Amino acid sequence: MLSLAIVQHAGSQELNCNVQISAQKIQGSNREVFESMQKDIYEFMNNTIWTNHVFTYAERIDCNMLITLTDQLSADEFKGTIQIQLRRPVFNTTYNSTMLNFVDNNFQFRYVEFQPLEFDPNTYRSNLVSVLGYYAYLILGFDYDSFSPLGGTEFFQVAEKIVTNAQNASEAGWKPYDGSRNKNRYWLVKNLLDKQYEGVRRFIYEYDINGLDRMESRASEARTNIVESLRLIQEVFRRRPDPYMYLIQIVMESKSDELINIFSGAFPEEKGRVVEILTEIDSGNKTKYEKITSAS
Repeated sequence: MLSLAIVQHAGSQELNCNVQISAQKIQGSNREVFESMQKDIYEFMNNTIWTNHVFTYAERIDCNMLITLTDQLSADEFKGTIQIQLRRPVFNTTYNSTMLNFVDNNFQFRYVEFQPLEFDPNTYRSNLVSVLGYYAYLILGFDYDSFSPLGGTEFFQVAEKIVTNAQNASEAGWKPYDGSRNKNRYWLVKNLLDKQYEGVRRFIYEYDINGLDRMESRASEARTNIVESLRLIQEVFRRRPDPYMYLIQIVMESKSDELINIFSGAFPEEKGRVVEILTEIDSGNKTKYEKITSAS
């Protein structure tokens, strides 16, 4: 696996994105092309100015992007997966909470060595820059949602525009029917901007600001607030308990282990309340959540 750690000194970029490319499954290729690819994607994510907001170097958003290449379809066409991870610092601690950690399995793109990656949110130029731009704006949106209620809307709207511009793309992931059980880029941003799923986004704010950010100073109050924030997801789940709630799945996958750690030391009554909610909204992880009640 390649790993890149280039120090950038510009002060207005928003992302501090670590990029890794794994091309171990592709045999007999020019390995230098993967090094160039990683360098170009790294510079694209970290040197593009995505917003008109001012960020200091210390305020940049920490995220990871792991691209696993599984096939080389031609000299300049590749297929694989892209994993997105986003972390948020918790107030007054050294702990970073995972906000996103999921894999997009529909990633096929062309990459020509030494050809610049040029992005325009209003135009579809290539699948590579569109996918990268889409996830840059999702990262921004989730981060902003965690600091103000629905604060990431403007960024999710740009991601939606990228999806709209890509509707005629030949590569998968952009259309309503692409992918398995509607789990794709189209449905994720659609859920994010659908008022019926607004409670999930409000959960992100309440969980982080009134929950995690208070854990260091007022742990009992913070846990109570986290339980109440989970009820926001519960309300959405009860209104639309269908198998296509991609947003709920992504949010819960990133939080399940953290929730177990938070509530394993809670009072029995509180454990019971949170496990009841979690097993309803995230039944696939029921066995994991039962660890909360069994913890001493």
